Amino acid sequence: MAYSQLALLLLLALASATTTPSHGAGDDADGGVIRQVTDGGFRAGRRSPGLLSEAQFAAFVRRHGRRYSGPEEYAARLRVFAANLARAAAHQALDPTARHGVTPFSDLTREEFEARLTGLHAGERRGRGMMMPAAEEAAATAEEVAKLPASFDWREKGAVTGVKMQGACGSCWAFSTTGAVEGANFLATGKLLDLSEQQLVDCDHTCGGAAEMKGCNNGCAGGLMTNAYTYLMRAGGLMEQAAYPYTGAPGPCRFDRAKVAVRVANFTAVPAAADEAQIRAALVRRGPLAVGLNAAFMQTYVGGVSCPLVCPRAFLNHGVLLVGYGARGFAALRLGYRPYWIIKNSWGEKWGEKGYYRLCRGRNICGVDSMVSAVAVATP
Repeated sequence: MAYSQLALLLLLALASATTTPSHGAGDDADGGVIRQVTDGGFRAGRRSPGLLSEAQFAAFVRRHGRRYSGPEEYAARLRVFAANLARAAAHQALDPTARHGVTPFSDLTREEFEARLTGLHAGERRGRGMMMPAAEEAAATAEEVAKLPASFDWREKGAVTGVKMQGACGSCWAFSTTGAVEGANFLATGKLLDLSEQQLVDCDHTCGGAAEMKGCNNGCAGGLMTNAYTYLMRAGGLMEQAAYPYTGAPGPCRFDRAKVAVRVANFTAVPAAADEAQIRAALVRRGPLAVGLNAAFMQTYVGGVSCPLVCPRAFLNHGVLLVGYGARGFAALRLGYRPYWIIKNSWGEKWGEKGYYRLCRGRNICGVDSMVSAVAVATP
């Protein structure tokens, strides 16, 4: 019975994927847009999939200014692009409430994508064992939970800087860390400062967690947000972006204690066993939260509320920033409207919803509830 229901859902998803309009941007010879999976460009008899892939790829190359070394690399990237179109179609069937298709990373293999654009050292384990030992966030009372707003967004309150771009560097952990510290500093001082990820990439080599998780912060080779908090407490603080700008590559440490803009006082972890109401309470109480998740569906994500039917919770490979939540994200095949998390990513504004990701909440989808931490800054 369960199998037949899942099969019916997948059939409905495929049907909707061929009829639902999408608004993927780009330029090609067909109407001036890059046709997304949800545009119906893959319907039988519409056109040859091979020709569609070539036209899509040509539009992708123009839009993103790609430069390849020669015909051989162009042909190889075209094959990768075509494989990613097929993977986007598979993701659309498994995640029918979101839109999947061409993204700025559609010419990267899955291995290249994970190496360049993720970088969380969490491995195939969940919970506090993944992180530097941290005090637990105080649990919210039933009364506090009852008073939480139905929807909440720290962007509307001025606590979130603009979307940044980590580039071809596995430094997601550094962007997640700075986002949490930026928000905590805003709560403490009323000032929103753009803080330096490059300081963490160059200077932070703190180790924590279990040895099998490779739990040392290592620049573009990955790290953990709670390790970074510990480094900042030991080093004396974090400089501003203007004083220590991001380069997207590791370099010699140029930390200057005299130019510290924010000092970290402490950090806490929301227990992995806590329900999502406790995460909402911590978010409202403490500001934007650093979280880890499984980025399996993110390479092809274009927009909408992502509610994958299957997304392993035990493999967390990407650090992001939780900035808010919503109560009513449309999810036709998930019994109407679904609540969702609002997640700030570090892949630039051309990815996702102007750099943001909406992910269903309430069931620890893609492990998003498993690795959550908050930070507090020292007031001047």
